[in-house]
Amino acid sequence: SDKLFRLVKSLSGSEKRYFRLFAGPSATDRKYLSLFEAIEAQKTFDDEALRKAVYGDQPVESRKYSELKAYLYGLILKSLQAYDENSSVDYRLKKMLLNVRTLFRRALYDDCHSLLLKARKLAERYEAFHALLEIYHWKKHLAYTRTDIAFLDRELQNIRRAEEHCLQQLDNILQYRHLFYELLVSIRKDPSRNPQRTQTLLQLLQTPLLQEPHRAASHTARILRLRILTLLHYSTSRFQDFYTASRELLRLMESRPHLLEESLAEYISALNNHVVSCGLLEKFGEVEATLEKFRRLKPKTRDDALKIHRQYFMNKFRLCINTGAFDEGVRALEEHLREVERFDPAQFDKSNFYLQYFCLYFGAQDYDRALDSLNRWLGMSKNVERQDLQSLARMLNLIMHFELGNTLLLDSLIRSTYRFLNRENRLSPVERSLLRFMKFAVKNPPRKDLRQALENLRQELESLRHHPAFAAFQMFDVLAWLDGKIQGRPFAEIVREKHRRRLQPSDEPSLKG
Repeated sequence: SDKLFRLVKSLSGSEKRYFRLFAGPSATDRKYLSLFEAIEAQKTFDDEALRKAVYGDQPVESRKYSELKAYLYGLILKSLQAYDENSSVDYRLKKMLLNVRTLFRRALYDDCHSLLLKARKLAERYEAFHALLEIYHWKKHLAYTRTDIAFLDRELQNIRRAEEHCLQQLDNILQYRHLFYELLVSIRKDPSRNPQRTQTLLQLLQTPLLQEPHRAASHTARILRLRILTLLHYSTSRFQDFYTASRELLRLMESRPHLLEESLAEYISALNNHVVSCGLLEKFGEVEATLEKFRRLKPKTRDDALKIHRQYFMNKFRLCINTGAFDEGVRALEEHLREVERFDPAQFDKSNFYLQYFCLYFGAQDYDRALDSLNRWLGMSKNVERQDLQSLARMLNLIMHFELGNTLLLDSLIRSTYRFLNRENRLSPVERSLLRFMKFAVKNPPRKDLRQALENLRQELESLRHHPAFAAFQMFDVLAWLDGKIQGRPFAEIVREKHRRRLQPSDEPSLKG
């Protein structure tokens, strides 16, 4: 099993340093540390090489090696628990309450009381309602043990009201959390935006939990309510409402920075949603301002670092593609590819990344690397690739080879693309129009006839802009490409011109806070 290998590889730099300290100064002579260092040095899992790194050529029982791996696995988990105690409020509260129990068993009741006061302040600051319930239990138990009837007489009703308040808050949060997960499952099961599904989601918007903000009784519940609203508005194509809710969610999260230091995962997701909402409304100034927030984030975990990297660069690439800043996008892409070495490369071996790579290189007229990205995309396993994106990759492949003038190869690609789309039963009107044009283009028609065919194709695709199949070309602006071919101008120049026209009607506000 490679579970020990995966655990070691998941550690951040600071977690690895902490483990070495946790293992002790004399650990350098111990086999488990040799095994740890050997795993750290490996790029891919090789169990036999690890065994040799620890024991050399001397024979060793399989059972002993298995026990060594199990011991190291357990030791790493213990070190991570100790590491989290220093950085996680949840762990700190659990440790404080365990210390209360320890002090209580030794009849150090005054010390218990002092520690409970500190724990209560911390729990209230972080809305740790479960911990507050345990704290209130200990307050009563201490008074009972000390036969402090005066305290119970004076405070029992207050404690009971506080406990009921905690239970109500937990129930309120639970209602929003159930609603969030039910909505998420529903959307993932049916990602289409057909009218019937949209109507069902719009009915969900009418629930009092969402319609009446005051029903969200805590900061945690208010965060959940806005997360649900952003998901609903995006899924029903209510993009102005999506933008408004995502902006409000960011402001709410940023109003309590101490909670962001506890966990960044939801904030990273909220930043990403806001970038998407701004892009949909072409508020590119806000996109740039929000991307800068990604840059300023300090990851708490390796997973945070991965998410920040992935979301920042995907959105940066999309911004450069939409605005025609392809040279800037390629520079960002080169930075991204350098930083990817810190993570698992498989995390980026995905169609959405290859699509963006292709668009950036194509726009920068670096056709060799554009074609390489496309070939890597086409070489992906169909088991992990959405069929609509497989179809898009094939259409872009035709466009790429038309651009390169590879007429002989293009003829073969047209036939294979027809076979693929017919086999998958996916030949849409958009794809039919593009294939019809390509079949005409490989005949090397006179320039005048080719130009007329390009103009005809543009008219056909313009009329199909609202067809569901046209959505595949949201990233690669096929109409801008056709305009460039018709007018004899670079693709990037056309995209930049379209972007400038979009910005003309009004100056957009900048994101603050």
